[in-house]
Amino acid sequence: MFVGREHELAVLEELADSGQPELFVLYGRRRVGKTELLQRLCDSRRAVYFLAAQVREKDNLRAFRDALKEALSDPLLEGLEFPDWATALGFAAERAGKERLIVVLDEFPYLCEASKGLPSQIQQFWDTRGKKSSLMIVLCGSQVSFMENEVLAERSPLFGRRTGQRRLVPLEPKESVRFFPEWPVEMQVTAYGILGGMPAYLRRFQDSRTLKDNLLREVLRPEGYLFDEVQFLLRSELTTPATYNSILAAVARGVDKVGDIALSVGVDSPTAGKYLHVLRELRLIEREVPITDPNPLRSRRGRYRVADRFVAFHFRHVQPNLSLIHAGRGEQVYRDKVEPDLERLYDEARQEFLLSHLRREAAELVDDEIVEVGRFAGQFVRAVGRTASDRTVAAIVIPDGKRSLASLEEEMQELQNCFQSEPIKLVYGLTDRPEAPLGVERVPEGEWL
Repeated sequence: MFVGREHELAVLEELADSGQPELFVLYGRRRVGKTELLQRLCDSRRAVYFLAAQVREKDNLRAFRDALKEALSDPLLEGLEFPDWATALGFAAERAGKERLIVVLDEFPYLCEASKGLPSQIQQFWDTRGKKSSLMIVLCGSQVSFMENEVLAERSPLFGRRTGQRRLVPLEPKESVRFFPEWPVEMQVTAYGILGGMPAYLRRFQDSRTLKDNLLREVLRPEGYLFDEVQFLLRSELTTPATYNSILAAVARGVDKVGDIALSVGVDSPTAGKYLHVLRELRLIEREVPITDPNPLRSRRGRYRVADRFVAFHFRHVQPNLSLIHAGRGEQVYRDKVEPDLERLYDEARQEFLLSHLRREAAELVDDEIVEVGRFAGQFVRAVGRTASDRTVAAIVIPDGKRSLASLEEEMQELQNCFQSEPIKLVYGLTDRPEAPLGVERVPEGEWL
């Protein structure tokens, strides 16, 4: 299943058809769908897709030669040994001729481990031959910090050579639920509340099973595909993950201020700030300032939260219960810890749907671009947006049970006091249509709902 990457694929296909030499950098976290996207690009095109391994340089060069031989059906490659990557890419450029050839070097950081000067080699090749060739070279990597610091940063030999770049991010909520067409919408939303938008995680949950069965199979047992996934992620990005683990665990528990996080972990506040900065760069943690704050850049009301749904779930329900899970008592963990939390997970996921809709689709409803969005902890109002013309948009969810409008009136008054204008009201609700799980309508001026 290929879900939700239509725009990214269209951009890559546009570059592939540009007729110009291209050096594109694609990166993003493990499991975010980079390989699938690149393989789709290479389908039915003249392309060499090469997935690097953590082996010595000569072994990767031989494997690249074999991939090149298969792609080009070139007998000249039989028994040929490339001494370095500049020579290998030069050969690819020569054999490509005037016809476009896509060369994908996936897991590029592995190649750099074995050949420390590889970025310089590629720079030299690109300056002398690559930028005059018919090649489209894609450098792809899962180690976000490496790709940003060693490939894209100003200090990199490749700085200024790339013709495009993209950091691939998790799928939006609306796209994520397409993995579970047979489930009721509420279960789809709850699954997003657990897994977030990582395609590889979503693909592991089967809608022929219940949500509980999927959790027991994939998360709450040591053999599960997702059981140790978060630790794999942290070890791939961080050299000393212990303190990062503690910080993520504290924030997942609801500790959200720097001083409190530092106290919980046992470090001083400046040290905690440095660790939080790294986690923010990796987009595992984010700092949110209330959208109603009059001076967000200098606000002291900012709160930290885990930005990734599954990382939050791991540190809230898996990490604290490792002993029970290793003892084969995953069902007990589900019954005592996870099941009582499903309502909260559903509610948080629904709020993510609102925020996503405000960012991406609500402009047509309010006849203006929405330039800023944020959470709002109201009983009715769950998210707020601000438009380019400085109008306020209130995203409303009608709570279950009693529907007294007194709380809504208070929340609207608070927003009006903050922004000095009557908010535009959008009322959201989940539908029973899996293909369009979120329904929304604009409330006419002067009416409450």
